Amino acid sequence: MRRRWSLLIRCYGALVAIACALADAPALAQQPPQALQQGNIAFRHWPENEALARALAATVRPLPVLPLSILDMPPEIEVQLAPDEVRFATLTGGRAPDWGAGVAFPERGIIVLPAFGSDRGAAHTLDQVLRHELAHVALQRFIGGSRVPRWFSEGYATWAAGQLDPDAGWFLRLAFITGRAPPLDSLILGWPVGAMDARVAYLLSASAVRWLHEQGGDRVFSIFLAEWRETSDFEGALREVYGLSLATLERDWSRSVRRRYGWLLFLAQTAVIWTIIGAMLLVLVVVRRRRDRARLERLVANEIPDDPAYWLAHEADSSLEGPADGTAVEGSPDQPPR
Repeated sequence: MRRRWSLLIRCYGALVAIACALADAPALAQQPPQALQQGNIAFRHWPENEALARALAATVRPLPVLPLSILDMPPEIEVQLAPDEVRFATLTGGRAPDWGAGVAFPERGIIVLPAFGSDRGAAHTLDQVLRHELAHVALQRFIGGSRVPRWFSEGYATWAAGQLDPDAGWFLRLAFITGRAPPLDSLILGWPVGAMDARVAYLLSASAVRWLHEQGGDRVFSIFLAEWRETSDFEGALREVYGLSLATLERDWSRSVRRRYGWLLFLAQTAVIWTIIGAMLLVLVVVRRRRDRARLERLVANEIPDDPAYWLAHEADSSLEGPADGTAVEGSPDQPPR
C-alpha cells in the first residue's frame, strides 16, 4: 500500500509539472531573446540556447582572403538562434527550404540559425553553418553595393566554411557517376530545390571558387576582390587580374572538375584502393601459411610414434634371452605371454 501511494503521489506531481509547463508555454514563447556580444556580432538567443550561443561565439575567426577587420565593420551583425521550427520560419520569413541549415541576409547583416535538432542539421555542425553565413555577410560588405553572382557567393561561403572536404569530394564523384551532376556548360547551376541536387550545386560552386584561388593564391585573389570592389564589375576584374573571360573561366573550371571528380580519376583511385587491399590480403595469406606450417611442425615433433623405441628395445631383449627354464613361449611379439 505504501508503494502504491508513493507511486500515485509521484504521478500526480509529474502531471502538475506538465500542466504548469503547458500553462507557461505561451509566456515563454513571448519572452524576448537575450543577447550575447562577441565583438561586432550579437548572438540573440532564448534562455534554453545560452550554452549553444556561447559555444558558437567562441568559434568566430577570420575568413580566408578577406581583411581581418571585415567582421568588425558597422553595422552590427546579428545572429538569431531560433529555438524551434515556428520561430525559425518566422525569423526567415519562410524563405528557407526544408533542408536549409541557415539563412543570411547580407544587406541587413542578419543571420538565422536553427538551434534545435531537426532535418536541417545537428547542433554540432552549426559552427560550420555559422561560418558559411558569416562569409556571405563579409563578402557582400567587402564588395559593397555591387551585385555578387549567386554561384560566387555560395561557392566562396562553402569554400571558406571548409565544406569542400574529402567527403564532399567523394559525394561529387558519386554525383558524376550516377548522373546527378548538372551540365558543366555554365556556372548558372539553377539552384534546384531538392536537398541532394542543391548540395551538388553548392559544392560545384565551391570548386569553381577554389579553382580560381589556385590560379594565384591569396595575394592574387585578394587583388581580384579589391579590383571588383573598386570597379563594381565582376567580369572586368576577372579580365584585369586573371586575364580570363567568364566563358574561359567556365571552360577551364569544367575541365578541372571533370579531371578531379570524373570517371577516370574515380577508376584510377578505385584501382589503387583494390591493389592495396589485394596486397594486404596476399601478405595475410603468406603470414597465415607460415604460421600454420610452424604449428604443424611443432605438433609432429611432439607426437608419440606408433612404435616407441623403448617398446621395441624391450621386446628385442626378451626374444634374445628366452625363458629361464628352457620352455617354449607361446604367442607373438604383439601378444606377450600371460
